[in-house]
Amino acid sequence: MGLVAEFDIDCQALPLAGVAADVREATVTLDIQFNHGNRPLFLVTVQDGSQTAIENAFTDAYDVGEWTLVGEAGKTRRYQVLPALSLEEQLGEHLADLEGLEALATADAIIERITVVPGGWRQTGWFANRDAFRKFSSFWQRNAGFRLHRLTQDGESEPPGDGLTDRQHEALRIAYELGHFDIPRQASLEDVAAELDISPSSVSERLRRAQTQLIEETVATTWPPLSN
Repeated sequence: MGLVAEFDIDCQALPLAGVAADVREATVTLDIQFNHGNRPLFLVTVQDGSQTAIENAFTDAYDVGEWTLVGEAGKTRRYQVLPALSLEEQLGEHLADLEGLEALATADAIIERITVVPGGWRQTGWFANRDAFRKFSSFWQRNAGFRLHRLTQDGESEPPGDGLTDRQHEALRIAYELGHFDIPRQASLEDVAAELDISPSSVSERLRRAQTQLIEETVATTWPPLSN
């Protein structure tokens, strides 16, 4: 089953990050039109913020060649922006693995939303499976910075831990409430087992399986693969 992820890529060299830094009160979202050669066209939506400030920031930005106001509705403005640099030229001095960046374009993923922030980009994306997400997150961990905010299976909005069984939920709750995870520990496996009316070995197995499930749903997806 696919995954939906929301995450930050911390890299100040990413396109328009300087514009977002100059006009912090504005919300800047970006659609990239990759069918325009090696300098893809940017469709930029700006909400709030001063129109004069955002347009001055476009004009002053080193990575903006030309910009055009396409339309506006209330406090929302839409711009067409032609980059001054290709992605390779813009990121080449900041990323050691440009070939890896190009490979991401063929990954089994769809980036649904890019919000430009002062330190880089915040993205929401759909990934075909955990391997596709690991490939993506590992690249940015190696080359810049990557912070995961949310990871769920597609079609679901439940928080991490929904994959636990009822018995695993119960074991975690009882162990937590008795103080099994406290430092220093307030309850032993035997104490938890007595409350659940099962053997200590069964409690141990349930807790290990539950903890493994939680790790796989949260932090494990953000770790780069171990080097051989």
